[in-house]
Amino acid sequence: MTSKRQGNKVSGAPSPSRGSGVLVRAEGLHKEYRMGDLTVPAIRGMDFVIESGSFVCFVGPSGSGKTTLLNMIGCLDRPTAGRLGVLGTQVADLDRKGAATFRGEHIGFVFQDFNLIPVLTAYENVEYPLLMVQKWPADRRGERVRGLLAAAGIEEQADKRPDQLSGGQKQRVAVARALVTNPKLVLADEPTANLDHETAYRIIGLMRQLRDEFSTSFLFSTHDPKIMGEAEVTFELEDGRLRQGERRTTT
Repeated sequence: MTSKRQGNKVSGAPSPSRGSGVLVRAEGLHKEYRMGDLTVPAIRGMDFVIESGSFVCFVGPSGSGKTTLLNMIGCLDRPTAGRLGVLGTQVADLDRKGAATFRGEHIGFVFQDFNLIPVLTAYENVEYPLLMVQKWPADRRGERVRGLLAAAGIEEQADKRPDQLSGGQKQRVAVARALVTNPKLVLADEPTANLDHETAYRIIGLMRQLRDEFSTSFLFSTHDPKIMGEAEVTFELEDGRLRQGERRTTT
């Protein structure tokens, strides 16, 4: 599948400069969970490097460690052992407040269940992070939100609430919301799981388009091999281990 650029420009977007450094570096990465007297390993000794500006897929069956890995990269969880650097910051060195600040400044999230606020319109859902995390003036907020809704192809749905939107439209709102604070990294955990294949391809194509336009890195997880093929770099996980990493050229 080839995604086409729509030519929409959004205020505040950086100039493209992909591949300018290391985005994520894992060295001997382990994560374990305690369940009573049991220790359950989730990530078992991973080593990998992801470059800035990447469009990366973590693929594997349920329980392979995809979500755990994304949670650690997103500073929602901490490694048990090893090192995990994100944008030059060691995740293990961040306390709860520091992790929240780091996420707010540098990371956007896209969820398979959309996680839109039901009482807010599409416009208000996209605007919400600017009110909570970054105190933008009203005129700049409006310009930024309208530009992203246009880039995502849902400007005509701006005044609709989530229950008035299709699944694909909801996920487009979620992608726009993830980008509104100009993050360097967007994490998407099974972003197409609740979508039909045609809509899923469109969402992945939208992510690639916005990556190209805003120089934002996208890391997403999936167990769908058709969606996996849209990534430029694929990491295959099994039982908490990294089986292989593959880079391919997309057109």
